[in-house]
Amino acid sequence: MADGPQTPASRASATLSPGLWYRWSRVAMVGLLLMLQLYFVASHRNVHVPQPSASPPLRHKHSPQAGIKPLIDEFLDENSPLRHLFFPDIKSAIHPANGSHYYRPGHIWLDTQGNPIQAHGGGVLYDETSHTYYWYGEYRQVGVIGVGCYSSKDLWTWQNQGIVLSAQQINNETHKSNMLERPKVIYNDKTGKYVMWMHVDDVHYRKAAVGIAISDRPTGPFQYLGSRRPHGFDSRDMTIFKDDNGVAYIIYSSKMNTELHIGPLTEDYLDVQPNMRRILVGQRREAPAVFKYQGTYYMITSACTGWAPNEAKVDAAESIMGPWETIGDPCIGGKEMFRLTTFLSQSTFVLPLLGLPGSYIFMADRWNPAELNDSRYVWLPLAIGGRPLESNSSGSQSPWPRVSIHWHKKWRLPLSWRL
Repeated sequence: MADGPQTPASRASATLSPGLWYRWSRVAMVGLLLMLQLYFVASHRNVHVPQPSASPPLRHKHSPQAGIKPLIDEFLDENSPLRHLFFPDIKSAIHPANGSHYYRPGHIWLDTQGNPIQAHGGGVLYDETSHTYYWYGEYRQVGVIGVGCYSSKDLWTWQNQGIVLSAQQINNETHKSNMLERPKVIYNDKTGKYVMWMHVDDVHYRKAAVGIAISDRPTGPFQYLGSRRPHGFDSRDMTIFKDDNGVAYIIYSSKMNTELHIGPLTEDYLDVQPNMRRILVGQRREAPAVFKYQGTYYMITSACTGWAPNEAKVDAAESIMGPWETIGDPCIGGKEMFRLTTFLSQSTFVLPLLGLPGSYIFMADRWNPAELNDSRYVWLPLAIGGRPLESNSSGSQSPWPRVSIHWHKKWRLPLSWRL
């Protein structure tokens, strides 16, 4: 009578000779050791090990991914002794009065009045009429106060233009316990209106909608027109992009952040057209930042790890509606762990430099989950050109030129750049 159910190993031992059983046991032991080694490497290199379960749930912004590297643990710990390295204090702030024009990624950035700039998750509009740049973003204190606006002629000295869209204007949709994120503004040449799109949500990220507002001037005030789910789908991290021909597009993370959706806006930029394309399906990407160079569209995204930073990816396409192809991580310089976390930041916008084709500013946020109003800005030079990445998402030689974001502790725009 058997002592218990037979396993594959016990069945094999009943038929193998002692010599074969010994060799089989050594092979099994080596395989087990290799599996343990792979698990150890994965857990220390932040490589995702698939689990035999359903797709992971949506990780909200207030619930970072568990089991991240020690560097990320320190970054997220508000009591960490390394906190000052990630979030330097006011003594090292970027102050326009010093006239150096040096960007210092991760440092406090002051406006012309000496106050920290509040424009998180933002984007920049260049207004051709006034030859001025306008930087829009989340104005935060304890919660979201509204959309802040700053103006500049040189992309370094920023004047506070105030709250151009307050939370109170939005029928309590963005009450301080709720969310207003990633505001972006584009100009409609046909209607003469400045149009703002943003992500509006409740504190649990269940509303998952976009809000739309318009203004006659870049400095507002903006009139809120309401919210909706584009194409009938949930929408979280999002951006809008105006093409050379004046057609504007919305790109948003959808279906519980498992894919991105992209589609054109109506001519007045106040709604979406019905045609929509699903892209990066199953890749769980968010924080899209889209730009164009020599007829090719590029998009930088992040993974979905809450407030914890992760590795950036670049996708390229000949048509903005796709297909899109992943061409790799654009981050260059600094230590490996720094590059693999997008320099401890998350993408929000890519700003082309007028007069310098192929040169851009990569705009990102270094989120401070313990005190979101103290989140920092990471602006770095982005260039297109040079050797392509060795392989693309299919494993073959990439046909696209390299997109490079270069790390610098401090840097400034080239002297040849002029507005």
